[in-house]
Amino acid sequence: MIPFIDTKYQYMNRILRYRKLMGAEENTELQELKTLYRKLMKDWHPDKFHDNHEMKLEAEDKSKKIIEAYHFLVSIAPETREQLKAAYEETTGKASIDDFEYKSEILRITFSDGVIYEYFGVPKAIYVKLVNSETPGRFARRHIYDNYLYRSTTKQVAPE
Repeated sequence: MIPFIDTKYQYMNRILRYRKLMGAEENTELQELKTLYRKLMKDWHPDKFHDNHEMKLEAEDKSKKIIEAYHFLVSIAPETREQLKAAYEETTGKASIDDFEYKSEILRITFSDGVIYEYFGVPKAIYVKLVNSETPGRFARRHIYDNYLYRSTTKQVAPE
């Protein structure tokens, strides 16, 4: 499970930090992101520094950050969301909400089918309305599911 971010607005800082690390722009397509990832991993692969222990440790740390950034950016990319749209609509349309939690404008919803989605930039007022709603699923369908950047935290196959 992916750990929660706990500083307000850090979700946007996280996105910007990951884009900067990868050398990606907001509109970078998946194929270009994959190319950037491969180039960075080639430059920072720990095996490249087998004769320099200090650089190898730095490369291990940097490569972990590159991998994390790549997977996160792939998970929120428009192409990924489009490819997984049918599954998203299936879950949000048919599965009930089993649980939800909220921290720092990130709403994490666990559905009855086992899928978990994170929604970024959700104002606290919307969360409070969700909590107080008689029918949270209905409220979420109307006010959350299609209104916020989201990603699945459930392991899925990344698009090629």
